[in-house]
Amino acid sequence: MPSVIVDGKEIEISPTDRLNGIEIARRAGVEIPHYCWHPGLSVVASCRMCLCETGTRNPETGAITMMPKLVPACQTPAKDNTVFVTDSEKIRQARAYVEEALLIDHPIDCPICDKAGECLLQDYYFLHGQKERRADLRPFTSRKRPMGDTVTLFVDRCVMCTRCVRFTREITGTSELMVANRGSHEEIDVLPGFPLDNKLSGNVVDICPVGALGDRDFLYSQRVWFMKRHAGVCTGCSTGCSVHVEENQDHVYRLKPRENPFINQWWMCDEGRYGYHHLHAEHRLVGAKHRNAQGVLANVEWNEMRPELDAALRKAGRLAAVLSPHLTVEEAYLLAKYVRSIDANAVLALGPVPVDGEDERFPNGFTIHAEKCPNRRGVEAVLKHFAGSVTTFDDFVASIAGGDVKAAWVSGGYKTDWNTAETAAAFAGLDVLVVQDMFSSPLMEQATHQLPGAGFAERDGSYVNFQDRLQSVRWAIRPPAGAWVDGQIFWQLLGKPGLFNSRAVLSDVAAEILFFEAAGAEVPETGVDLRAKLLAETGTK
Repeated sequence: MPSVIVDGKEIEISPTDRLNGIEIARRAGVEIPHYCWHPGLSVVASCRMCLCETGTRNPETGAITMMPKLVPACQTPAKDNTVFVTDSEKIRQARAYVEEALLIDHPIDCPICDKAGECLLQDYYFLHGQKERRADLRPFTSRKRPMGDTVTLFVDRCVMCTRCVRFTREITGTSELMVANRGSHEEIDVLPGFPLDNKLSGNVVDICPVGALGDRDFLYSQRVWFMKRHAGVCTGCSTGCSVHVEENQDHVYRLKPRENPFINQWWMCDEGRYGYHHLHAEHRLVGAKHRNAQGVLANVEWNEMRPELDAALRKAGRLAAVLSPHLTVEEAYLLAKYVRSIDANAVLALGPVPVDGEDERFPNGFTIHAEKCPNRRGVEAVLKHFAGSVTTFDDFVASIAGGDVKAAWVSGGYKTDWNTAETAAAFAGLDVLVVQDMFSSPLMEQATHQLPGAGFAERDGSYVNFQDRLQSVRWAIRPPAGAWVDGQIFWQLLGKPGLFNSRAVLSDVAAEILFFEAAGAEVPETGVDLRAKLLAETGTK
């Protein structure tokens, strides 16, 4: 088996591995500092922060021959019998010189910089910098200019790693960013009249190792050390990007991509990145309401609403439920199970599947899907299990005009308008109409029971994306006072004790529905491929 030696430690590699010095060092538990290198971009070896000593081992004698000069680890392939030394006096001195050179003209404005607390220039200075500053401190003017609608450039903070330039050329293929001027006058810039305007533009802020590129949505809004980070899933489209939800005191301040090689790699689109503001909208619904005998909506406590709901549904007769594609797998399963526990022949339908335009694919393969919901595949699998087929929302609306259905539970969770007065009119003949949603709508205004629903960052549960990859996440923030998480309502209506346990529900789903069998064990952070296991066991799709 081929092997590489890192600081005296032998690391086995596969014959097919294509690793550089930084990547093989990570396997050995060593982090080599770097600015310009990024695993998703081409290698330029311009920052020189990753300099290390390297050599080769004679496979027959075991003798090691080292090269006389330091080399950039990012550009040095880790091949069989390659030797890397990542910590020596020569290396420490070289890193200190690089840090010193970068800081000579860098403004020391950490107290007002959004990157403070997660800045590599800060971190590397303390780890690898000179013990004291040898250059004179000089006054500075922090120049800044907008690069587009989403990003601001703080010119003097830039260390010219060119990650952002390479991103717009290699990942988006739009090439808005460039290096202007030469030598010590180099700056990142855009061509006049061609701003940074691609749909993945926010990623340049993530990959900037210092505070040169600022997110205009997040700028000066929160200190990073105050925020808590939670693993989440973007619910903006059926791609289902893995994300970090970063919040402080139940307020989401930003979403950032979470590395997942099976789905989104290191990226996410701006639509998903900035699509969280509805969670804190002033017009969001809070507090359960029911329509009294006089037809007037009145507030009702949740502990009174649950038995009233259950009694009304059991009394109504023929039931139906609309399972929104914004529900988690666990919530869809519990709602279907509850309705079928009352009426074994209850009609089950899929909520509206929002589609906007066409899929947009970028040169690196990242795709923004036109289907603007996170869990159509998962909800369809639940519907097929309980009903044998999938009834669309339009077909369901047309069918209830017959008058057989007497009560319906409609789940929402949409950020935008999804039903009209014409749609609501089709539900007018129902004795009981339960609508569970985040915002008011014609259908909500007609409901006999109004239940405020939860947003994506407030839910525990699992989503299945367009390629049948299931990801499980925990809630990041609590819903506003007066709103309940959908799963908790279904959990209690089914008579289950304690708090909603999505992990226990997913285990039941995996045991009961073949499509979800691969989710029976612990779901890794990168998710689990449901289709692969199903194909392997059944040979069918």
